[in-house]
Amino acid sequence: MLFAVLVIGKVVYLQLFEGDKWRAKAEKVSKRDVIAYANRGDICAEDGRLLASSLPYYQLRMDFRASGLSDKVFRSKVDSLAMCLSHFFKDRSVSAYKRKLMNAKYKTEKNRYVLINRRKVNYNELKVLKTFPLFRLGKNKGGLICEQENKRIQPHINLATRTIGYLNKEANNELIGKVGLEGAFESELKGVDGVSVMQKMSGRWLPVTSVEPKDGNDLITTINVDYQDVAESALHQQLIKYNADHGSAILMEVKTGAIKAIANLGYDKKKKIYREIYNYAIAETTEPGSTFKLASIMALLEDGYVGPMDSIDTGNGVYKYHNEKMRDSHIGGYGKLSVQEVFEKSSNIGVSRLIYEHYNNKKKSFINRLYDFRLNESLGIDIKGEGTPNIKYPNDPNWSGVSLPWMSIGYEVEQTPLQTLTFYNAVANGGRMMKPKFVKEIRYHGDVVREFDNEVLKSKICSGETLDRVQSMLEGVVLRGTARNLRNSNYKIAGKTGTAQIADKNKGYANKIYQASFVGYFPADNPMYSCIVVINRPNKTKGFYGNQVAGPVFKTIADKVYAMSYSMHPEKKEEEKEEALVPVSLNGNKNDLDLVFNDLDINVTNEDIKSEWVITSRKDSVIEYKYRRVKNALVPNVKGMGVQDALYILENAGLKVRVRGVGSVAKQSLQPGSYYKRGDRIIIDLS
Repeated sequence: MLFAVLVIGKVVYLQLFEGDKWRAKAEKVSKRDVIAYANRGDICAEDGRLLASSLPYYQLRMDFRASGLSDKVFRSKVDSLAMCLSHFFKDRSVSAYKRKLMNAKYKTEKNRYVLINRRKVNYNELKVLKTFPLFRLGKNKGGLICEQENKRIQPHINLATRTIGYLNKEANNELIGKVGLEGAFESELKGVDGVSVMQKMSGRWLPVTSVEPKDGNDLITTINVDYQDVAESALHQQLIKYNADHGSAILMEVKTGAIKAIANLGYDKKKKIYREIYNYAIAETTEPGSTFKLASIMALLEDGYVGPMDSIDTGNGVYKYHNEKMRDSHIGGYGKLSVQEVFEKSSNIGVSRLIYEHYNNKKKSFINRLYDFRLNESLGIDIKGEGTPNIKYPNDPNWSGVSLPWMSIGYEVEQTPLQTLTFYNAVANGGRMMKPKFVKEIRYHGDVVREFDNEVLKSKICSGETLDRVQSMLEGVVLRGTARNLRNSNYKIAGKTGTAQIADKNKGYANKIYQASFVGYFPADNPMYSCIVVINRPNKTKGFYGNQVAGPVFKTIADKVYAMSYSMHPEKKEEEKEEALVPVSLNGNKNDLDLVFNDLDINVTNEDIKSEWVITSRKDSVIEYKYRRVKNALVPNVKGMGVQDALYILENAGLKVRVRGVGSVAKQSLQPGSYYKRGDRIIIDLS
């Protein structure tokens, strides 16, 4: 009776005074929240090809205290499991794996969730691992625990890597986009995690309530993978050729501002390779040099101070402003030049004297004109880290007596490559300055959620008359000026070379470090694309001028884009159009050839031939069939066939075939029509 009273008293005490405490503890023991992570959205090229995607990888652990993992089962399977793990990972012997498993099971107290191997495995590898002894028994009986971790993959290695961006791991192990498009569109890409409330019932954890995760949205960028590949490759080759420190190349669509390619390569001294280290195109501000002369000439033309045919004496190539000497690259000078020739030959003295003569007493007017061109403002792009342009005003503490002439030729000012390109793109686009665009739409499971319109930064940067004049000058640079090496007969290029001596961080201009650039657009008579190439610190013993170092990269990009963009090709007149030729056909299987020719609407003669294999020949606008007999016990004649048909015939005949080269069969080692034995070897040479 006394004991019963004590029990009842304790129950009452617990209910009244400690009830909340123990109910909370029971809730904690019997229920738990399990986070269901959302799938991060993909970043795709304009045609949907993947640029960045999340793939699941798994860390393998083993619970040696799993309720169903008995000693008998473990000991009977440990040898075969060790063998399978050794063959799969190929990092240690079978005996080493067995020793690891045995020690984890019997010789340590920390035998829960033991790491099997540091290497994470993908989904296909996980499926193989789940067939291994013990592991195939499941989590409770076999002890296998798979911890999923999504890994961000860029399928096209080193292709616009800095622009696409990457993820950083936070303190809570969450991956967050910080750089490039990954960072700019973090909220769109990351999705919303779900949560599942699990409750322990009859010894098992069962879901009670759950909120499903919402996957992240996909970004469809403006990047063209083919153009990007061309830009990266051309830039990489030139960096190697001139042993340069780094460089960038950008391709922009004139009408929309869409970025079709953006390459950034720097030399990694540790790995001794060029790779995407930093987004130079967007973030690096440097003195642009002669490419800035376009703005100076436009200011003179817009304010009505000069015309293209007005002249200026550039003298012997050396001119002094206060105590500073300015030089032209042409030794001995150009003498008297027209304004058009000053620009085409990129005369430092010609441009600076024109600016000094007309703006020295009204310096603010010149700077205000540059500001009116919007050269002092950032572009406001989505990607973080854009460099800030610097065009100082006359009341700036750093303004000196030589600032005006030196600014006119691209010194004492700073621009990023993308900012310079945006200005030139406006000239190509009839004066309409477009904001660079990297993303064209956002999708969720294939459905368009949001489209990005083309954004105009300035509707007109100057008058139509000024535009016509500078467009002619930009064409003249390639036709008669410093970029004559870029001329071609297929389409016109307009642009400007730039060779700037840039300052070293510690020694100023004493080391003579150069930056070579070329910026322009094509086709000049109907601009569709603008492009800039900037190469920093080329080896000056090999060359450092813009037309020589940066120009060839521009031309390679332009040539490939022109070749791939049929809309840029002029239509042939009726009298120029050639009669369509019948394509060359390989010999082969008649049924396959009939199918192809019917689909291409090509006429065939002798198509009633009753033969499985035929020889084809082209006659005018038709294909002619001829018999090709394949006889038993005689070596088949496969000359002129594609490799697929040749292999089919020869291997069915019992011959062992070795193939050399590519193309169609040109030679075969065994004479057609000769006798052979099954198993004989035959070599076929393709060409």
